[in-house]
Amino acid sequence: MPNLTIALTLLCVLCISLGQILFKKAAAALTEPMTLQAVVFNGWLIASLALYGLTTLGWVWILRHAPLHLAYPFMGLAFLIVPTLAWLFLGEPLRWRTLAGGGLIMAGVALASTN
Repeated sequence: MPNLTIALTLLCVLCISLGQILFKKAAAALTEPMTLQAVVFNGWLIASLALYGLTTLGWVWILRHAPLHLAYPFMGLAFLIVPTLAWLFLGEPLRWRTLAGGGLIMAGVALASTN
């Protein structure tokens, strides 16, 4: 894949991962009982949906320029990025098994995304 396509693919993975953090913030901001008004006016949820929408458009562009079998393995990086962002921004624990598994996923992405 060309360098620009790789960079944009990584950006999509990062945005999808950030969207997961925003979804977590949206879930924490919901009231009990959950009402339609609470969902509609949840700024975190609106931001996460907007980010997912824009990222989907970016992903469509990537799929026009790269074969799915090369681009899709990059999505596996989210399994490492999301827990790392949750640790940084939400104070969630980051365990060694997550890091070890993430290292294996990164090796798999490197292997799967080469010609």
